[in-house]
Amino acid sequence: MAKGGFSGRMSGGMNMNMIKQAQKMQQDMLRMQQEVEEKTFSATAGGGMVEATVTGKRELTELKIDPDAVVDMTDPEDVEMLQDTILAAVNEALRKAESEMSGTMAKLTGGMNFGF
Repeated sequence: MAKGGFSGRMSGGMNMNMIKQAQKMQQDMLRMQQEVEEKTFSATAGGGMVEATVTGKRELTELKIDPDAVVDMTDPEDVEMLQDTILAAVNEALRKAESEMSGTMAKLTGGMNFGF
């Protein structure tokens, strides 16, 4: 028996098995990432006055603004409130996308943190 307690034949077989498992995990991760990237995530803010939709790729694809939200755009405070509402809706939709990606990766990796 070689130093370290394993024969060369056994350790080589174990390494190939580990490599195959790692390759399968990588393929699964890529597939799952692609699936999440194809999904859309929506969120509303301002009591539903603004709705933002993003993809899993973190791209804003749709923004709906209720006409009642833009009643008096001559008032700077109304403009600022609408801007804040839009930001809140977009950021919440992005959080949903990120949460889905993290949850999906956690399922695959068994909770190991790889920085996703």
